[in-house]
Amino acid sequence: MQVLVTGATGFLGTHIVRRLLARGDSVRCLVRQPNSLVEGLDVELVSAPLVPRDRGEQDDLLRAVDGCEGIFHVAGVFDVGPDGHRAMRDVHVFGTRALCEAAVRTGARRLVLCSSSITVGFGSRAAPGDEQTPLDATAAYGATGPLRSYHDTKRQGELLATGWPGLEVIVVNPDYVVGAYDVKPTSGQLILAMARHFVPFWPRGGKCFIDAGDCAQAHLAAMDRGVPGRRYLLGNDNLSYREFMGIIAEVTGQRPPVAPLPDLALRLAARAGELGQRVDPHRFAGTDRRVLMSMQQERYRSGARARAELGMPATPLRESVQAAWRWFREQGRC
Repeated sequence: MQVLVTGATGFLGTHIVRRLLARGDSVRCLVRQPNSLVEGLDVELVSAPLVPRDRGEQDDLLRAVDGCEGIFHVAGVFDVGPDGHRAMRDVHVFGTRALCEAAVRTGARRLVLCSSSITVGFGSRAAPGDEQTPLDATAAYGATGPLRSYHDTKRQGELLATGWPGLEVIVVNPDYVVGAYDVKPTSGQLILAMARHFVPFWPRGGKCFIDAGDCAQAHLAAMDRGVPGRRYLLGNDNLSYREFMGIIAEVTGQRPPVAPLPDLALRLAARAGELGQRVDPHRFAGTDRRVLMSMQQERYRSGARARAELGMPATPLRESVQAAWRWFREQGRC
């Protein structure tokens, strides 16, 4: 099968590419610039803008999609900077629209859209949210800010793609992904932070975690047998941050946190960030109050549908952390 992958130079994208190659698919990667995650792989690298600005760029994107039976749209961005909403909208909405148009025009059959768990409702560990759980975005993420922009643009991309005439679209919604090749890093930032120095506090909340390889395998299964128009939450282990950080401490040989993080400390950090953003919006963008406070909430979700319909595997999370830690050490990041 000939497939196109966007976001192949990213954390999750490279896992998907490697599994596609392992099963014998022909893989074409839409990239801006190659990096170490794709160099040396038996893939075709093509350069074309995800958001065409003129007819010439539209033709470039059409040529990138032409001949592909399926598309994995994995490219995504979470940008907390002043222009973050525009950047997220470009990739999640305009980029999705451009790919859908190109897919239909070139005869591509199916598109797997990698969205995010941020568009899926959440609950307690006893009653986790699933794909049908209502979500009050304003209550969860605020009326403005980076989390709300991320939610809105991801959800807009989902609705746009699943309603596209003539194209079978399956949406997958990964939660907290852990594993090797976390080049930025994203989720691995916490692993690196704990490995480098003692972190005394744990956030009071919790998340649903999934191994990066399991998440990638679910993407492939969604392409093969996912139900068009359906969403699949990709997550396996509902753990508190205290439990997750305990695993990291054991794997890295560091001391585990000793106390819960006080809400007051986060509020003070958020207030300091607000003042700092007036001086340097980019440097202090990550101190957004909603971003910080989200870690104090239990946001548990269920991946039961993906396990039942896609056969999503469930690697023990300790192995995922070990894989991430091993890769970071091999890269000299520690």
